[in-house]
Amino acid sequence: MFTGIVTDVGRIAATTGSFDLSVRIETRYDMSRVDIGASIACSGVCLTVVDKGDGWFQADVSAETLKVTSLGDWKVGSEINLERSLKVGDELGGHIVTGHVDCVGEIVRFDELGESVVMEIAVPHAMGAHVAKKGSVAIDGASLTVNDVADEGDVTRFSINLIPHTQAVTSFRNSKRGDRVNVEFDILARYVARLQDRT
Repeated sequence: MFTGIVTDVGRIAATTGSFDLSVRIETRYDMSRVDIGASIACSGVCLTVVDKGDGWFQADVSAETLKVTSLGDWKVGSEINLERSLKVGDELGGHIVTGHVDCVGEIVRFDELGESVVMEIAVPHAMGAHVAKKGSVAIDGASLTVNDVADEGDVTRFSINLIPHTQAVTSFRNSKRGDRVNVEFDILARYVARLQDRT
């Protein structure tokens, strides 16, 4: 479990493999305090630490994960949002995030508005029922608040306001229109939608 509060922006140092992927990620985390087998959310995807050293850790990404997330877009030098798993007693500053991506969205708008940025994301229409105005959503692992939602044909578009602090401490400082992002909807929205499907 995670909270969607990004605590480091890591950097892809190396990738190997074609079907499954092995990724080395540079981080400012004190890796002496991170166990092998620990979970770290990487761009919103829960990955397992399989090797580590001073300032880096290694994680394996399965072909299935590559198929249902944007992790296949990673290149050496890519910056990614990182968050260590939630401990009992930690402050829940965002919302409950599982690290299990629901779909891949696309940034269709990324415009400055004063000192903030309006980021608009399009997801498949079938996922639109999971998005609510003023509700929470995790984008690349960051807990964000939805400003507006609109259904347009085969997609649902929703907008988010990125304040200067969020831009500074996340990988969104490098984002642009056309980028693919990992989207995880609020877990409560998932269960409500499932209950509606069964009635």
